[in-house]
Amino acid sequence: MVEEFVTAGRVRFVYRHYAFLGRESVRAAEAAECAAEQGRFWEYHDTLFSNWGGENRGAFSDDRLKRFAAALGLDREKFNSCLDSGRYSYRVGADNRDAQVTGVRGTPTVFVNNTQVGNPLDYSQLRRAILAALPR
Repeated sequence: MVEEFVTAGRVRFVYRHYAFLGRESVRAAEAAECAAEQGRFWEYHDTLFSNWGGENRGAFSDDRLKRFAAALGLDREKFNSCLDSGRYSYRVGADNRDAQVTGVRGTPTVFVNNTQVGNPLDYSQLRRAILAALPR
């Protein structure tokens, strides 16, 4: 999708958080935004998903979130200051509220022009929805 549509300038991809598993998932989403300040959102995102150990079991404590950033080589002082400040708490909360209003029930959920794609993991279905939404 990225190669075919986003890089080609035909589609804008927007990622929104749906941190619905309690405080740890909210803090993990905030931490990902702090990593984004250093241009490393996707690497941090992937680190979070590969280190998830179940709901609210300590996998995403603030100390651990900071260790993930350090392991990725992020500027520790900037990252820690960002996370400690709660700079992205409003944004993550707004994303959660938007998800609830639009009927999101889990992740991943994909919308194309405000229409939810039934199975976002089926690329052919996603591609059809994108093509149908593009101007002719």
